[in-house]
Parts: sequence; C-alpha cells; structure tokens
Amino acid sequence: MKDVREILSQLNSGSINLSDIPEDLVLQLCSYMLFEDIQGPDELLAKLSPLQRDVLGLQGLLIEGDLASAVITSEELLTRSRSKEERDLECEVRIRMERALLAVDGPDISGQELAWCTQRLKAIAPNTALHGISMLNQATWHSNSGEIMMAMAIHAEITKDSGFPPEIRGLSRLEVGRILTAMDDLDPAMRHLWTARAVFIDAGMEAEAVVASLEWLDLGLEEVTQDAPRMLYRIENAEPRSVPGSSWVPANYHDVKDVVEGLLPILTRDLGGSDRTDLGMILDAAEIIGNPGWKESLLERANEIQDARLLEVLQS
Repeated sequence: MKDVREILSQLNSGSINLSDIPEDLVLQLCSYMLFEDIQGPDELLAKLSPLQRDVLGLQGLLIEGDLASAVITSEELLTRSRSKEERDLECEVRIRMERALLAVDGPDISGQELAWCTQRLKAIAPNTALHGISMLNQATWHSNSGEIMMAMAIHAEITKDSGFPPEIRGLSRLEVGRILTAMDDLDPAMRHLWTARAVFIDAGMEAEAVVASLEWLDLGLEEVTQDAPRMLYRIENAEPRSVPGSSWVPANYHDVKDVVEGLLPILTRDLGGSDRTDLGMILDAAEIIGNPGWKESLLERANEIQDARLLEVLQS
C-alpha cells in the first residue's frame, strides 16, 4: 500500500484522480486529512458514507477528550455498523477498537476485543496502517497486563519485509526498545531504538525521531568509547537469541556525535520550558565526549533558557 501522505500529495497535484482511489482507502485518507493536518481535496470527504462521517466524529470526540460522549456515541455507531442498512466491517473494527482502548466493558474484554480487531484486519486489510495500529494496541495491552513475551511476539510480526507502513514499524521498534530497556537488556534495546530513529527520519516523522534519539542517547551516554562497534554494524550483525538476557555494549563516540548534532537544531528552536531534561542530556554528551561547542551554543542563548537547573549547570 502506498503511503497515505504520498497518495494525498498525488491527489493534490493531479497526478492521480479521485476515481483511482479504492473505496476501502477513503476513510483512512479522510482521517489523515482531518486529524493529521495533511492537505487533501475536499471532494474526497464527499465520498464518505454517513456512518463513516460519524465514525470520524467519534475520533474528534476522543481527540477533544470528551470521553463520556464518546462512549455513548460509540455504542450507537456500533449498532449501526452491524445493521443491514449500514453494514461496514471496517467501521465496526474502528469502533470496537476505540471502545476497547476506553475499557468500556472492562480490561479483560478489552484484550479480547483488540485481538478480534487484529484478526479481522489481518483478513480484510492486511499490513495496512490500521492493521498495524491494531497490533500495536494489542501488544500494549499485553505489556500492561504483564504478558511481555506475548507483546514481543506481536512486535516480531512487524518486520522490515512485512509490508507495514514505515510509521508502524518505527513505533513497533520504539516500543520494543522500551520493553528491553525495562528488562535491562540494553544492547538490543539500543539497536531497536536506533532502528526506530532511522525509520522515523526516513519517513519525515521529526517528533518521533527526536523521542527515539533521546531515548537512545539516554542509554548510550552510560559508556562511550572510540573503538566500540558502530550501531549500523551492531544491527547488521545481530544474531537471534532463544531467550532475553542482560547485555551491554558501549556506544561509539561517532554515533553519539551524530545523534546530538541531529537533535541540537531541533531542540534549540525554542529554549523555553521549566524542565528541559533534553537539553541537559546534550550538556552531558558534551562533557562525556569532550565537545565544548555544544555547551557554548547554549550559553550564547542563556537569556532564553527558563530551566533554572539547566542555567546553573551552564554557568558553573
């Protein structure tokens, strides 16, 4: 499946026509237009069915945080999605997934509902963004229930060659990195976080790339050496293990430098905020690898910094 952003871009440029868009993509494209602030032709919205429009309205209620109204609305929409007049399996899946995430019927039922959604989407829309989101939700439910191996098994299905959109693979790698970090299995955690960072950068997902970069840097700064293997080598030469364990490999100086130099222009667009742990991490990196230039660039703009602890470190 083409990336949603690419399809909308081609519609805007006229390189493809509305008539070229399969019916099963209309709801997803419109969802991106309305909630991801991606430009698209207004004529696309006219192709939505009344039920699909109301499902997008449900998404709007959830984004606004009006959960009480969302629960009531979702019950009505679920009935409509199963009715003879408006039967729509994709809408039913979306509604049941949202209700499961709200735990409308309790946590145990939520797990069953998320599994149902994943299985249905595997049948009707395999390897799509929606299928991937369902798998991520199901994996998170298992993690929150203490079923870590079940969560890891689901993430293992989202591979480079599985056909899922890059944002799904990046989010999966990020979550696996977090799970492994919590298990103190830090060598593979760093590999997964690095992969997530690379996927997000390639997909133009800046905010997510920053998150993955900071989480990798937080681990990497524990030990940095000049002769440690580079991350790309570690990823390409990683071998599967039968069971997780506690492992550690130092970060390479050049990888730390690359990450910080990628982060700095983004993090310094705005130096405000009373808790800038991210900039504190940059200062730690500057000290650990001996690059005073990063600290000096922040010191030059000290009047813009609001974090008292960060200012104290800068001026010490």
